[in-house]
Amino acid sequence: MERECRSDVSRYDARVTNEAMMKLKSEFETHCPCCRATLVIDVNLRRVVRHEEPVRGDRPELSEAQRILAEEAARREALFQQSVAAERTRGDALSRRFDEALKQARNEPITKPTRDFDLD
Repeated sequence: MERECRSDVSRYDARVTNEAMMKLKSEFETHCPCCRATLVIDVNLRRVVRHEEPVRGDRPELSEAQRILAEEAARREALFQQSVAAERTRGDALSRRFDEALKQARNEPITKPTRDFDLD
């Protein structure tokens, strides 16, 4: 019984889709010059009522999906490891800079700071 209901729904969806795809007299079809998409424009509404993207040749195949996902996961992992290594060396670099500044401060002579009212 469920199969009959589902098949009725799918037939209904196909019929509605076909009816919706029919063009009205107030509609005209044009192609986008930059992306080659098909646009259906309603003159009365003054807007795009349907947009169909062109078939791209560079779309990946479903059989390659596992490989593509694995490559992306490996790329993300490499970026993560790179950021972890940068954070580890960042602490070392900051401590080295602090040590250098401390040595420089120790080597400078201690002088009394000049105040604005001392200059008068």
